[in-house]
Amino acid sequence: MIEPVIVVIALIGLIGIGAPIFLALGASGLLGFWMARGSLAFFFAPTSFFGQLNAFELIALPLFILMGNLLGATPVGKNLFRAAALWLQWLRGGLAIATVGASAIFGAVSGVSVAGVAAVGSIAVPQMLERGYSRGLAAGSVASSGALAMLIPPSVPFIIYGAVSGVSVGSLFIGGILPGIALAAALSLYIYIRVRLKPEQAPREEGPAPAMGEKLRSLAGIWHALLLVAIVLGSIYTGIATPSEAAAFGALGAFVIAALVFRALTWRSFGLILASSVKVSSAILLIIGCAKIFGDYLNLVRVPELVAESLTSTNLPNWGILVILMVALILLGMLVDAVSLIVVTTPILLPLIQTLGYDPLWFGIILVMNLEIAVVTPPVGLNLYALRGVCPMLSVEEIVRSIVPFVAVQFVMLMIFVLFPGISLWLPSLL
Repeated sequence: MIEPVIVVIALIGLIGIGAPIFLALGASGLLGFWMARGSLAFFFAPTSFFGQLNAFELIALPLFILMGNLLGATPVGKNLFRAAALWLQWLRGGLAIATVGASAIFGAVSGVSVAGVAAVGSIAVPQMLERGYSRGLAAGSVASSGALAMLIPPSVPFIIYGAVSGVSVGSLFIGGILPGIALAAALSLYIYIRVRLKPEQAPREEGPAPAMGEKLRSLAGIWHALLLVAIVLGSIYTGIATPSEAAAFGALGAFVIAALVFRALTWRSFGLILASSVKVSSAILLIIGCAKIFGDYLNLVRVPELVAESLTSTNLPNWGILVILMVALILLGMLVDAVSLIVVTTPILLPLIQTLGYDPLWFGIILVMNLEIAVVTPPVGLNLYALRGVCPMLSVEEIVRSIVPFVAVQFVMLMIFVLFPGISLWLPSLL
């Protein structure tokens, strides 16, 4: 069984020298097929690649990315923060808690965590600093809550996991709702306790409370986007449309909102949005296709079964094996981007999870919760660099330090859903 070791070394070596992740996955998988089946490798590899991408469910991926990019070009993110800030002005730390709420809702609009950090952070951080909030609280609340976009549907990571694992994307969307709300609530509770213990980190707002009319008017800039997301998700949950069909409607609706409601599109900006959406979608699809080559080779030589057998033979309780896997995934997430982590680890770990008697739907939710930690931990924590890009007044070192307690909260919530699988499966079981 030296061949799989050589393949893994080849994968790590290619990544180490800076090769694109899709090339590293495809080349190492092709090498493995060649060592196992000789010239038939050049038949197996293309079959794996195109077989993976020839899936109706994957149509939702570029369409939801386009939907998020179109709405990201509008003031929806800023309007969400302003509305949440007005409604929570009475609460100490209200701006930081408003950031969590705005990021959670914008996550349902965009499905991409980096977009949420950029849209909400660009206004939230300056507003908090101007009102005397601590720099750590301002930075940490934006970077951590931006990751909610990965869990709250429509979620791009769920679409990718569904394509790789065969689990229903609609069920994954439903399953992500409760963990997403729970994590947003946990982050808000942490902020509330933190500012109660250290009031100097979030001074109370001065001046009269905003009138109810002003609060209601603040909703005028966000209701269209929220209605669109509700219709898109509602059509999926009620069975009226598949995720791919709903994504097409969502992209069309987002175009109408951006072009006609906010008048935020020009021909040039629309062309740039299309180009960006195509670029991101193509990159993800390439990774998914090449990861299928790598995964099929591993299945051919029974690596997933061997991993499952070796871990189950340790006589550790199931929860002990799961904790080991979660820690390993967090460490991998610090080095590998979220998409790559899903497509590489799912073919290896899913057989083990099923051997232990757990639902693949539950594992998908847990995996994405794990990735939420990955996007806010260095050195590959994209949310950290996105926040630095829109808030140059913060240094990378400040942002990294600020995120530590928020990551601790995320890890505690992850362990709760790991140790009590029924929580995340409760909502899908009702539908």
